Amino acid sequence: MKIILIALSTLVIVCAIPQQQQGQAQAPVEIVKQDSEVDVNGYNFEFETSDGTSRQEQAEYKNDTDQQGLLVRGSYKYVAPDGQNIAVSFVADKNGYQPTEQKDGQNQQPAQS
Repeated sequence: MKIILIALSTLVIVCAIPQQQQGQAQAPVEIVKQDSEVDVNGYNFEFETSDGTSRQEQAEYKNDTDQQGLLVRGSYKYVAPDGQNIAVSFVADKNGYQPTEQKDGQNQQPAQS
Protein backbone atom coordinates (compact mmCIF):
# COMPACT_ATOMS: atom_id res chain seq x y z
CA MET A 1 0.00 0.00 0.00
CA LYS A 2 2.73 2.45 0.93
CA ILE A 3 4.53 1.81 -2.35
CA ILE A 4 1.34 2.60 -4.29
CA LEU A 5 0.85 5.82 -2.34
CA ILE A 6 4.50 6.86 -2.86
CA ALA A 7 4.24 6.09 -6.60
CA LEU A 8 1.02 8.12 -6.90
CA SER A 9 2.58 11.02 -4.97
CA THR A 10 5.62 10.98 -7.27
CA LEU A 11 3.35 10.98 -10.32
CA VAL A 12 1.43 13.95 -8.92
CA ILE A 13 4.63 15.91 -8.39
CA VAL A 14 5.91 15.15 -11.88
CA CYS A 15 2.57 16.10 -13.46
CA ALA A 16 2.47 19.34 -11.47
CA ILE A 17 5.78 20.57 -12.91
CA PRO A 18 4.86 23.50 -15.17
CA GLN A 19 5.55 23.11 -18.85
CA GLN A 20 6.42 26.30 -20.71
CA GLN A 21 5.14 27.09 -24.16
CA GLN A 22 7.21 29.12 -26.61
CA GLY A 23 7.59 32.70 -25.44
CA GLN A 24 5.14 32.31 -22.52
CA ALA A 25 6.23 32.11 -18.91
CA GLN A 26 3.80 30.27 -16.65
CA ALA A 27 3.42 30.70 -12.92
CA PRO A 28 4.54 27.67 -10.95
CA VAL A 29 1.78 25.27 -9.92
CA GLU A 30 1.52 24.86 -6.18
CA ILE A 31 -0.21 22.22 -4.07
CA VAL A 32 -2.95 24.07 -2.18
CA LYS A 33 -4.55 21.07 -0.45
CA GLN A 34 -3.20 17.63 0.38
CA ASP A 35 -4.39 14.89 2.71
CA SER A 36 -3.83 11.13 2.96
CA GLU A 37 -4.38 8.19 5.25
CA VAL A 38 -3.15 4.62 4.86
CA ASP A 39 -3.96 1.58 7.01
CA VAL A 40 -4.27 -2.18 6.62
CA ASN A 41 -7.91 -1.94 5.49
CA GLY A 42 -7.35 0.59 2.71
CA TYR A 43 -6.34 4.15 2.01
CA ASN A 44 -7.65 7.54 0.99
CA PHE A 45 -6.01 10.65 -0.37
CA GLU A 46 -6.84 13.92 -2.00
CA PHE A 47 -4.97 16.89 -3.39
CA GLU A 48 -5.65 20.11 -5.25
CA THR A 49 -3.23 22.37 -7.10
CA SER A 50 -3.34 26.09 -7.81
CA ASP A 51 -4.20 25.50 -11.48
CA GLY A 52 -7.47 23.75 -10.54
CA THR A 53 -6.25 20.19 -10.98
CA SER A 54 -7.51 17.86 -8.25
CA ARG A 55 -7.80 14.19 -7.41
CA GLN A 56 -9.40 12.19 -4.63
CA GLU A 57 -9.46 8.46 -4.13
CA GLN A 58 -10.61 5.94 -1.50
CA ALA A 59 -9.86 2.24 -1.41
CA GLU A 60 -11.03 -0.48 0.89
CA TYR A 61 -9.78 -4.02 1.13
CA LYS A 62 -12.47 -6.59 0.35
CA ASN A 63 -12.10 -10.25 1.26
CA ASP A 64 -15.47 -11.91 0.66
CA THR A 65 -17.07 -14.32 -1.78
CA ASP A 66 -17.69 -11.54 -4.33
CA GLN A 67 -14.26 -9.92 -4.34
CA GLN A 68 -10.82 -10.29 -2.84
CA GLY A 69 -8.60 -7.23 -3.17
CA LEU A 70 -9.09 -3.48 -3.33
CA LEU A 71 -12.30 -1.68 -4.21
CA VAL A 72 -11.22 1.80 -5.35
CA ARG A 73 -13.46 4.82 -5.98
CA GLY A 74 -12.26 8.24 -6.98
CA SER A 75 -12.28 11.20 -9.29
CA TYR A 76 -9.97 13.74 -10.86
CA LYS A 77 -10.34 16.95 -12.84
CA TYR A 78 -8.14 19.25 -14.89
CA VAL A 79 -8.19 21.78 -17.71
CA ALA A 80 -7.06 20.19 -21.00
CA PRO A 81 -4.57 22.01 -23.28
CA ASP A 82 -7.48 23.00 -25.56
CA GLY A 83 -9.24 24.70 -22.61
CA GLN A 84 -11.90 22.05 -21.94
CA ASN A 85 -12.71 21.24 -18.33
CA ILE A 86 -12.32 17.49 -17.89
CA ALA A 87 -13.71 15.59 -14.88
CA VAL A 88 -13.53 11.83 -14.50
CA SER A 89 -15.12 9.66 -11.81
CA PHE A 90 -14.12 6.01 -11.60
CA VAL A 91 -14.51 2.70 -9.84
CA ALA A 92 -11.84 0.01 -10.00
CA ASP A 93 -12.79 -3.41 -8.70
CA LYS A 94 -12.99 -7.05 -9.76
CA ASN A 95 -14.56 -5.85 -13.03
CA GLY A 96 -11.61 -3.58 -13.87
CA TYR A 97 -11.29 0.19 -14.26
CA GLN A 98 -14.67 1.81 -14.99
CA PRO A 99 -14.40 5.56 -15.71
CA THR A 100 -17.15 8.09 -16.39
CA GLU A 101 -15.90 11.25 -18.06
CA GLN A 102 -17.46 14.72 -18.05
CA LYS A 103 -16.45 17.29 -20.65
CA ASP A 104 -17.84 20.75 -19.93
CA GLY A 105 -20.86 19.36 -18.10
CA GLN A 106 -21.70 16.39 -20.36
CA ASN A 107 -21.47 12.81 -19.05
CA GLN A 108 -19.75 10.38 -21.41
CA GLN A 109 -18.86 6.74 -21.04
CA PRO A 110 -15.43 6.16 -22.64
CA ALA A 111 -15.29 3.53 -25.38
CA GLN A 112 -14.52 0.06 -24.05
CA SER A 113 -11.70 -1.81 -25.76
